[in-house]
Amino acid sequence: MLAIVDGYVDEPSCLGVPPYISPYPRYIYGMLKSLGIAARYLTAEEVREKPTILKNYDLIIVIAGAIVPGKYLAAKPLSLEEAISLPGEKIIVGPVALELKAKEREELGVLDYPFERRLFELLCRFAGKEKEFNLDSFAVLGSEVVRQHPDFPHVICEIETYRGCYWRKCSFCMEFVHGKPKMRNPSAVLDEIESLYAAGVRHFRIGRQTDFFTYMADFSYEVPKPNAEFMLAFHREIWRRCPKIKTLHLDNVNPKTIAEYPEESKKIIKTIVIYQTPGNVAAFGLESADEKVIRLNTLAAHPEEVMDAIELVNRYGKTAGYNGMPYFLPGINFVVGLKGETKETFQKNYEFLAEVLQRGLLLRRINIRQVKIIPGTKMEKFGDKNLRKHKRYFKIFKKRVREEIDREMLRKIVPVGRKLTDLRCEVVEGKLTFARQMGSYPLLVGLIGRYKRNEIVDARVIGYGMRSVTAVETLDVNRASIDQLEAIPGIGRKTAAKIVTSRPFKDLREVAQLVENFDEVKDFFAS
Repeated sequence: MLAIVDGYVDEPSCLGVPPYISPYPRYIYGMLKSLGIAARYLTAEEVREKPTILKNYDLIIVIAGAIVPGKYLAAKPLSLEEAISLPGEKIIVGPVALELKAKEREELGVLDYPFERRLFELLCRFAGKEKEFNLDSFAVLGSEVVRQHPDFPHVICEIETYRGCYWRKCSFCMEFVHGKPKMRNPSAVLDEIESLYAAGVRHFRIGRQTDFFTYMADFSYEVPKPNAEFMLAFHREIWRRCPKIKTLHLDNVNPKTIAEYPEESKKIIKTIVIYQTPGNVAAFGLESADEKVIRLNTLAAHPEEVMDAIELVNRYGKTAGYNGMPYFLPGINFVVGLKGETKETFQKNYEFLAEVLQRGLLLRRINIRQVKIIPGTKMEKFGDKNLRKHKRYFKIFKKRVREEIDREMLRKIVPVGRKLTDLRCEVVEGKLTFARQMGSYPLLVGLIGRYKRNEIVDARVIGYGMRSVTAVETLDVNRASIDQLEAIPGIGRKTAAKIVTSRPFKDLREVAQLVENFDEVKDFFAS
């Protein structure tokens, strides 16, 4: 019997840290199933908590590679050192290979990336069988493995539509390993979604590509021309096959595509607003608002193009949906440490964001990361000299964005009193429980109170952090804690204590007699 250890991946075009589950464990499980090999799926947390769980397996396949690591809530990717130290005979696969030289990969038992074809050859030899490699078939066969995830059914399945990038010029980008874009057949993608749906999955993110708008686009142009008619039919077919999906989101969108083809993009944005679910975020790769940095690193989009793309998505997507979040908003990615970067670069980046705010446009997520030096990229020779040189500027810029831009954006996106539904509780810290909706870059919510993991809660916003909000559950006045009552804007400790000592109440009319501004706070109470 074999074990698949999901050490989680975090790539520019693929998320696999819970609640996300990347395509890789599903592909691998499908390979094993096609060869008649029994396998068990285990997460990084499970093997950390009990390393001896792996002692009786004939072979362990470890998935690893947080290429663009972030801050994680209830799960943490396995490091390469952790993967190597796991007991037993093992093969290590995933984007972790991109961080290693060829000799290092060979010595450590790490397969080249992309790894799927090579891994299948090894598994065929292990099983003593010869089979045809068919990743689409493996995707369907491997769907059932999601049921072994400890948090199932609270998982989001990352769906791959294509690999590669039409631009392939950015100095730091790892997508060069995939070459020109290789589209998956839409029928195969739909079959995979349907098979996961049949296994009980209700949350999906079509995220494993560099630009969702160019899936099945016309690549005869330098910038591929989006196929709006295909996108409409594709979304309709998803819902025809899977009518009770709870989350359908996307990830990357190249703002260059929107700027180049505004009419086609407008149609696709409308399709996304109608057929995908609220809280959706399109991650835009601006990387830098400094034209010199853009030129020296051959970045795809210029600031004015990105601004146009932000405006178009806002025009149709900024209205709040049924879960309390806007239907569809852009996010912005900045990469620090690129060639040509100076102190002035950080000011230009800030000014770009300030202009977005001044125009009344919304950004759901501003991601500021330091460049990762990947062997084989144009940044390899240049190295991390700017990262070291500009460390102070990076910290000041990041702090300024979090305090002056992010917080203001949150106030506009989810004003005080806004009801956020279907918050999944994940981690308890003191008197707070951190929760998020299922989705693409979901908003972090600090709930007043202590809740069990995977409990689902509706709550109203009461305050703002730099990248998160504080909220309080819609309260049963006879059961709410004094901390929860006090947290409601306009109540305070004295009135909260008065409510607690006067319980039980027959109805809210009795509460209204104790609270002077009851009409302003009544929505925080369950009727």
